[in-house]
Amino acid sequence: MRPLTDEETKIFFEKLSKYIGENIKLLLDRPDGSYCFRLHRDRVFYVREDMMKHAGNVSRKNLISFGSCFGRFSKGGKFKLHITALDFLAPYAKFKVWVKPSAEQQFVYGHHVMKSGLGRITENTPQYQGVVVYNMNDLPLGFGVAAKSTQECRHTDPMTLVAFHQADIGEFIRNEDALV
Repeated sequence: MRPLTDEETKIFFEKLSKYIGENIKLLLDRPDGSYCFRLHRDRVFYVREDMMKHAGNVSRKNLISFGSCFGRFSKGGKFKLHITALDFLAPYAKFKVWVKPSAEQQFVYGHHVMKSGLGRITENTPQYQGVVVYNMNDLPLGFGVAAKSTQECRHTDPMTLVAFHQADIGEFIRNEDALV
């Protein structure tokens, strides 16, 4: 368990800013305490500072997890967000996509969002911007990347992809061993 290096911090915050923009500071300075990000076994954890000090009493070999896992660094140095970060990203998301009930199950099974399943999309969403995917009842289902901008979505045919799948709540069941 260690703080992120400057390069890791840069890569991690660039990925987070694709989804929540400048709201990253709201994750760190919260009214219920001070939070930080720590790296353990290539995974980035979001943890309250007093809990981090308690976790420091456990040897690295025996420490499996602490706080909430936001994602992991690949061997190539890229960062991939995990679905366990959804509860923290959803309230601060700048761009959102809502899917119709008929497309909700398809997204939760790991498929991309097509225009035919698109319920709504945030105005002025640029292409390739990170989005949080909701159902029509405003329940966050996962996150992805906008394949088309809001203006392009209005004029495309129903079988066009409008959002690429990145992670969804169905991963808790499909990949439960890898999410630790």
